[in-house]
Amino acid sequence: MVSKVSFVAAAVLGIAIAGSAGWWLQSRPTAPTHITGAGAGASAIASTGKPDGSAAPAARVAGVEVAKVQAQTLRDDAQAVGSLRARQSVMLRPELVGRITALNFKDGGPVRKGQILVQFDDQLQQAELQQMQAQLAIAQASLKRTQELVAQNFMAQQTLDSSAANLKVAQAQLALAQARLNRMAVRAPFDGTAGIRLVSVGDYVKDGADLVALEDTRQMLVDYRVPERVGGKLKPGQTVELVLDALPGRAFSAVVEAVEPLMDATGRSVAVRAVVSGAGKPKDKSAAKPTRQADAQSLAAGDKETANPAGDGSMLRSGMFARVTTVFSVNEAALMVPEEAIVPQGNRQLVYKLVQPEPGTNLPPDVKFVSLRQEVKLGVRRQGKVEILDGVALGDTVVVAGQQRLQKDGSPVRIVELGKPAAKASGPQNPASAGAAAGAAAPAPAASR
Repeated sequence: MVSKVSFVAAAVLGIAIAGSAGWWLQSRPTAPTHITGAGAGASAIASTGKPDGSAAPAARVAGVEVAKVQAQTLRDDAQAVGSLRARQSVMLRPELVGRITALNFKDGGPVRKGQILVQFDDQLQQAELQQMQAQLAIAQASLKRTQELVAQNFMAQQTLDSSAANLKVAQAQLALAQARLNRMAVRAPFDGTAGIRLVSVGDYVKDGADLVALEDTRQMLVDYRVPERVGGKLKPGQTVELVLDALPGRAFSAVVEAVEPLMDATGRSVAVRAVVSGAGKPKDKSAAKPTRQADAQSLAAGDKETANPAGDGSMLRSGMFARVTTVFSVNEAALMVPEEAIVPQGNRQLVYKLVQPEPGTNLPPDVKFVSLRQEVKLGVRRQGKVEILDGVALGDTVVVAGQQRLQKDGSPVRIVELGKPAAKASGPQNPASAGAAAGAAAPAPAASR
């Protein structure tokens, strides 16, 4: 038992002695190192790291990745999906039952306003019309005779009034018979293009049955919805850009015509209708974009060629899927930085800028920049970049990686470029090795005799 206690005590004493010796070796002052062939200045640099021999700790330089503040064209817009539709589109249906006797159009062919497209059997209506015409003639003749007899005082005035009323009844019955006859023919309400017929000659159809579709494709509309967050920015006359999946590589322009005043409570969206006013052209980012005034003038002038260049609906058709971009504003020189440069702190948004150090700052000789925190005001975000409304200027350099290494303003930094070897650390890290390097670079003098 005594031997175990003695062994433990000896071990503890040995550990204490070893620790004390190690602490003394690390904390003892370093004697100046003499370099053969080096002057007094080299000895001072080797011992202290500065030409005047004064001791100074080596500054810690943080390596960061940076990016320039660039100016680029930025649009404040909202993207949505919609569908094309013709300015005028209708499905023709009969108002009365009957049997079809004639179809006066070709499937997919043009028709004129007032043209009879579908004719029903109207023999009964023709007979009723002739009957009413005869009754009207009798009423007119009776009134004429009554007027003559009343003028000769052979009949009372009451009989004349009754004859005049009978004439009006006959005229009304004739108009009614004519209206029934007109309903046996379905006419085109406007100029357009007929669709594919859904009936044939001899079919007996009921009132309200589908006959044929008619569309005026000379001017097209696009209906779409936008989120409620941008609903307040919408107003008639704004520019709209269209891209159709059915026509890849072509871009169309349009002008907002109307905005639905009622918001959809289910989808929290606003319905918008725009008029296609620009012909489909090959997409070219360098081409000038049409202005809102030019689009409005084109629409007001009724430019049918630009609304649907083909005119017969061969290019734009109702029901086409459209990708719609509503443009609210265009900034030709927006200041953009990568999103990685933004450092949120509470309710503030900061960036770290690189600035020139102040004169007299104690920094390594090869350090050219120091960090400076700057509060900024953000705008819209686009494809990994964010707009800076206030706080930076064009050409400023901001840190995009390594912000956590910058503890305070004025921290020395070195720029690290991806894909290139990192620059050597600023300033000598080991005074002894620096002095040795200086001595090795200088020519060795002749040995002293």
